[in-house]
Amino acid sequence: MLRYAFRRLLSLGLSLLAASVVIFAVIEVIPGDPAAYMLGLNADPAAVAALRDELGLTGSPLARYLDWLGGMLTGDFGRSYTYRVPVADLVAQRLWVSLPLAAYALTLSTAIALPAGLWAAARRGGPVDFGVMGATQLGIAVPNFWFAMLLVLVFAVKLNWFSAGGFPGWEAGLVPGLKALTLPAVALALPQAAILARVMRSALIETLGQDYIRSARAKGLTRGQAIRRHAFRNALIPVLTILGLQFSFLIAGAIIIENVFFLPGLGRLIFQAITQRDLVVVESMVMLLVFAVILVTFLVDLAYAAVDPRLRRR
Repeated sequence: MLRYAFRRLLSLGLSLLAASVVIFAVIEVIPGDPAAYMLGLNADPAAVAALRDELGLTGSPLARYLDWLGGMLTGDFGRSYTYRVPVADLVAQRLWVSLPLAAYALTLSTAIALPAGLWAAARRGGPVDFGVMGATQLGIAVPNFWFAMLLVLVFAVKLNWFSAGGFPGWEAGLVPGLKALTLPAVALALPQAAILARVMRSALIETLGQDYIRSARAKGLTRGQAIRRHAFRNALIPVLTILGLQFSFLIAGAIIIENVFFLPGLGRLIFQAITQRDLVVVESMVMLLVFAVILVTFLVDLAYAAVDPRLRRR
């Protein structure tokens, strides 16, 4: 198990290094002069030169990349041109909104999808199966920002159960904070739950057709007992794959959802940095998101090994 984990960690580390090269090249090298882009076409040459010096753009691309990479490794993500504060401080402030939101949404999507997929697979071809599959098809087809606006219209405007946006801060208490994140989390979770439920159903149906399931049924187990004791665990591998990918989708979707609900999270920070041409923030945030996705991929690989012992011997 340790050897398997080490190999996966080395592979993902190389992926992270390659991603850093691509991100640095796309943002700082290929477009030309980042300082001129940030200040606009009609900027004063003296102001451009001063900004280049402030951002450390006077050295060679290789030296700048190594400085940037070394700073990232030590927690120095640079200084925001717009906010005039270290990017690390901005990330620390916004992380306590985006991370609970992603965890909340992932918990909701899993809690909805696994029972729905299991229920549909256990009643394949019946009214329950058709109902679940129809609902999941609707969930996949409808974008999450439309769900978000519909939730605001019904639960905030009409029923007045939740606020239409904003975040009171965790210092206001756990319940107000979770209440403010509920509608955004539901808007993020529903499309992902639809995808996960369909994957769960397909994986269970395929597993139920295996010989060991028929042998278990022949020994007297009911269909439900065979699913719970044997089929469910073996159907989890494709489900774990989708769960890992959903983290990336939740981060990408949060950029839109956080703007719909005016949440001060990482997604809104990225959107503001792009509109304000704050390339220092954009570069650091994209790298952090890539790191988060790669870390989740590594954890999913470890979960594979825990579910399927055959992977530990490779």
